Amino acid sequence: MMKRTLRFVCQCALSVLLFAGFVKADPETTAPAAAKKGLPLPGETFLIKDSQAFVMLPAENLRRKPQPWIWYAPTLPGLPDSHEKWMHEQFVAAGIAVAGIDVGESYGGPQGRLLYTEFYRDMTERRGFAARPVLLGRSRGGLMILSWAVEHPDAVAGIAGIYPVFDLRTYPGLDKAAAAYGMTGKDLGERSAENNPIERLAPLAKAAVPAFLIHGDVDTVVPLKENSAEFFRRYEAAGAGASVKLVVAKDQGHNYWEGFFRCQPLVDFAIEHARDGANAATKPEGAGK
Repeated sequence: MMKRTLRFVCQCALSVLLFAGFVKADPETTAPAAAKKGLPLPGETFLIKDSQAFVMLPAENLRRKPQPWIWYAPTLPGLPDSHEKWMHEQFVAAGIAVAGIDVGESYGGPQGRLLYTEFYRDMTERRGFAARPVLLGRSRGGLMILSWAVEHPDAVAGIAGIYPVFDLRTYPGLDKAAAAYGMTGKDLGERSAENNPIERLAPLAKAAVPAFLIHGDVDTVVPLKENSAEFFRRYEAAGAGASVKLVVAKDQGHNYWEGFFRCQPLVDFAIEHARDGANAATKPEGAGK
């Protein structure tokens, strides 16, 4: 009887494993992070408050102090991925490091922002990185970078985005995002002005922080109008329209079109402003708090 029971349990376990092999992974999967993160380029992985972080450094002869860098999001398992390899190769070849931290599905919420601040402190105080990085958000990474940036505009050399999410209402939706903000969907909607990243944009626009965004005009997952176009509109309304460049990719949605990841103007923008950030030697007051 015991042997039959053990055989049944083993068969069930094997069936589960076989079934799992047929499940197609989401391109932006949220599976638990592995002990050592896979990266598209050689790099280092490390922990900040038990959260996995990474850095991809340029060759030693291209490094400098303070080290210019690009802060990438989302750093979920599997991201950054192979589609972005060319882009990251351009960054490190120009002497620009790329780094990020996995704050899970925080959607720009307070706990994720606290981890971002811990990461920023580690990069700037312990590792000698520049006080003003360029923040690059792909898809829902936009929620993360924008939420932190609006609270620390003086610590941001520039904002770059590849079909970035800026409006919680469009993705993931208020009900799904609510837990990350410690409230219900209804409460999050009622307090949208103080929590929704796109509605908190004013400090960045006031400081005329440079931005470069590329977004498809038929994106149904992250609609252009409510996200990148709304970012541009708010900058213009604040008199900072000259500080933001929006490239609309015709007939493109939320996909792996090569033009998103081999956008030379975006790469040039990020490199230029990451260097500018390294030249601004003084650490902004309160940026590590």
